[in-house]
Amino acid sequence: MRHRKKFNHLGRKSAHRKAMLANMASSLILHKRIKTTVAKAKALRMYVEPLITKTKELSTVEERTHAQRTVFASLKDKYAVKELFGDVAEKVADRPGGYTRILKLGNRLGDNAEMCLIELVDYNENMLETKKSSSAGKRTRRGRRKSTADNAVAAEAPAQNETTQEQVSDSTDAESKE
Repeated sequence: MRHRKKFNHLGRKSAHRKAMLANMASSLILHKRIKTTVAKAKALRMYVEPLITKTKELSTVEERTHAQRTVFASLKDKYAVKELFGDVAEKVADRPGGYTRILKLGNRLGDNAEMCLIELVDYNENMLETKKSSSAGKRTRRGRRKSTADNAVAAEAPAQNETTQEQVSDSTDAESKE
């Protein structure tokens, strides 16, 4: 029974899985977006988000050095650690979590595996621009109450339509009787 076994083993032994996740996390940090399967992306999200969280709220040099060394123990790539504690840490400083986004792409042709893009949220300029423009002119779709003058005009218009429909039906009845 698989009780209390949360994470996906991805069909690999533990050493292979750890190396693969470390390499994918390094690629994600360096390139800001990678294409992979949905299962690997979900496993990568569980792996990389705690590493990104370790870059926040470091007040002293000792705390920063300790955090860099613990992240390096997981990533094993000094360029990725430098990028993570430099540019990425500045962008995610005010975000309370949820640093990655998974965008599904469809199925792969060869084996029909579900493919997706996993990306760092603060680095997708297209979505950031649309979010800013949509929040600036946000409108609701529900109807608003109209003024009393508009209601009076609207009430008269259906009454006129009903009388014309009655006249049309009377004239058609008269024609059918003839």
